[in-house]
Amino acid sequence: MTTSTERVKYINPEGACQAQGLYAHTARIPGVPLHFIAGQLAVGDDGGVVGKNDFEAQFRQIFNNMGDVLRGLGLDFNDIVRFNTFLVHSQHIESFMKLRSEVFPTLFEGELFPPNTLLVVDRLVKEDFLLEVEAIAYGRNG
Repeated sequence: MTTSTERVKYINPEGACQAQGLYAHTARIPGVPLHFIAGQLAVGDDGGVVGKNDFEAQFRQIFNNMGDVLRGLGLDFNDIVRFNTFLVHSQHIESFMKLRSEVFPTLFEGELFPPNTLLVVDRLVKEDFLLEVEAIAYGRNG
C-alpha cells in the first residue's frame, strides 16, 4: 500500500557502473512493481568510454552494464518490460539488428523479446557514445 508520505526511491544498485551525470541508475515508485532504468552507456569500471568508434564493443558493454544493474536489483533480463534504444548514426541500425539477434537469445528465455523503440538522435551525453539503451523492468521482488 502506498501512503502519501512515500516517495519515489532512486537507486544506484551495487555493481552498476559509474553514472555519467547527476542521476540514479533506477527509480522505483512505492507500491508499483516497476523499475525505471536510466539509459545505459558504454562505460567501463573506471568510468571511461569503452569502445570508442566501435559500435559492437559499445553494444556489448551496454548490455553488460544493464545486466549489472538488473543483478543489483535482484532481477534479470527476463524481467525487462520495455526498451528504448538511441543511436547516433542511422548507419548502425543494421549492426544493431544483427547484434541483437546474436546476443538476445543468450540473455532472454524464449523466442520473443521485450518491445523496443529505436530512435536516431543527434548525439548523446558524450560525443564518443554511439548508442544508449534504457529499460523498464518488472520488480518481482517487491
